Formats: sequence, C-alpha cells, structure tokens
Amino acid sequence: MTIRILAIDDSRTIREMLRYSLCQEGFEVTVAEDGVAGLEQVSKIKPDVVITDINMPRLDGFGVIDGIRQGTDHPSVPILVLTTESGAELKDRARRSGATGWIVKPFDDGKLISAIRRIASVSPQ
Repeated sequence: MTIRILAIDDSRTIREMLRYSLCQEGFEVTVAEDGVAGLEQVSKIKPDVVITDINMPRLDGFGVIDGIRQGTDHPSVPILVLTTESGAELKDRARRSGATGWIVKPFDDGKLISAIRRIASVSPQ
C-alpha cells in the first residue's frame, strides 16, 4: 500500500524538499502552498498523513488542524506539524487541537520518514 501524504507549507523550498525526500521513499506526495489550498486537497486525495507548517498566509497550521478535525472528509488522519517554532506553548496548543506530532525545521529525513511510517501504520483507514 502506498502511503499518501499531503504536505502544506508556504515555502516552495520546503515543499520541494519534502516532495523529493518522501517520493524517494515511495510515498505519494501532494503539496499545497497554504492552509486554504491544503484543506481543499484533503477531501480530494484522502491522505494517510498530513504534514503542515504553522505560520502560513490565508490559513495557518492551527486552522488546518481545526479544519481537518472538525470536518467530515477525513477527521482522523494523523497530522504532523513541521515548523521552525519550538515553544512548549505552541506544541501544547497543537496537541490540544489534534496534532499527532511535532517536528522542528530543519528536518532530518530519516526521523521524518520514521515518524510518517509509525503514524500511518496505526491510523484507521
């Protein structure tokens, strides 16, 4: 089974790094440039894992998490936050909102891939 990943980040560089790293591992990757575009993709592709930045225009990562968790399309999908932010307050807020995990940029490919495989394998399909 191919794991479908939706990566949402306003940085083109980060989106391309994620696409390259994850495609190399055999994942199917869709990218979105902000939270609004990301939420539109959730209903289209039904990802196995969502990776989102926090600080983005139009709709931030907390809005993405809330939109997914309160939506009807795919509310139980695992969500990884990938951001430059590392404050405990933000991590707690993300966890309370329904984020599955938190990874600080710059990310380590191996750790990110390991986290994806771990949470994708336990998520309900």
